[in-house]
Amino acid sequence: MATVSTWYGEVDASLIEALAAIRMVMFDVDGVFSDGRIYLGNDGEEYKAFHTRDGFGVKALIEHGIKVAVITGRSSKIVETRMRALGVHDIIQGCKDKLSVFKQLAEQYQMTAAQIVGVGDDIPDMALLQHAGVGIAVQDAHPWVQQQARYVTSQRGGFGAVREISDLILLSQGALQTHGGMSV
Repeated sequence: MATVSTWYGEVDASLIEALAAIRMVMFDVDGVFSDGRIYLGNDGEEYKAFHTRDGFGVKALIEHGIKVAVITGRSSKIVETRMRALGVHDIIQGCKDKLSVFKQLAEQYQMTAAQIVGVGDDIPDMALLQHAGVGIAVQDAHPWVQQQARYVTSQRGGFGAVREISDLILLSQGALQTHGGMSV
């Protein structure tokens, strides 16, 4: 098996080849962009933490022309605010049927499954991983989800997994070090 050396270790060369064709990434949010924990204040306010390196990775993907969508089962103003700040336009919250959304977005943007990465951490995300050309689970995803994924990140959800995926896609497309700007 041929491999490619990356900042995240050796990666199967066939994965890098598949990522070269990617035009869209569909991410779950909780457990992928965050560590999966939900913080509740005494006033009922909900809090989540997002990593700035993940934000930089999303912005780099968008700058490179890769569409980014977030599809999450929960609804949160925090997610809307964070994703809008990163330039994400396709923000689907309260989603119970991620496969329907996958199909709708693929059709809307005229993409085949082979041009899409699906990223998740738990059972509700399996439709994204199974129908995308490349299904990716974060390092601390549910074990069954990891077994079903084509690639499991070396970084945990909320701690750089999104950036790792972004870096690998940009590496595969020869654009890894072409993005500047600032972390968000």
